[in-house]
Amino acid sequence: MAGFINWAKSPAARQYFFSTHFWGPVANWGLPLAALSDIVNRDEESISGVMSPTLAAYSMIFMRFAWRVQPRNYLLFACHATNATAQLVQEGRYLNYWHFGGREKKHPIGAAVNDVKETAKEVVDKVKA
Repeated sequence: MAGFINWAKSPAARQYFFSTHFWGPVANWGLPLAALSDIVNRDEESISGVMSPTLAAYSMIFMRFAWRVQPRNYLLFACHATNATAQLVQEGRYLNYWHFGGREKKHPIGAAVNDVKETAKEVVDKVKA
């Protein structure tokens, strides 16, 4: 702890805290925090099936940038790793809800109504033929 305090008092620490290597990632943490909030508070119907993988790809690209830039920007890397993970979880929620039966499990009456509508349409088509 004493080593960190000594570093925090040094000119190198002031240079770091007043640089874009610090404030850029701090400002960028809004994306993963919003995604994590959406995982907890948002319903699956509001998830965008296009935007979530787009944001995950964006974060993966910037993870590589944060790793390759010299000096390495671990704060930016952590920010984008968190966002990529959260966006992939969101995409999993989207796929489960819309394509793998999650909607029917969550709204069983609505699914039954749709089944009855489909059956009625088939019967009407048979009668017309």
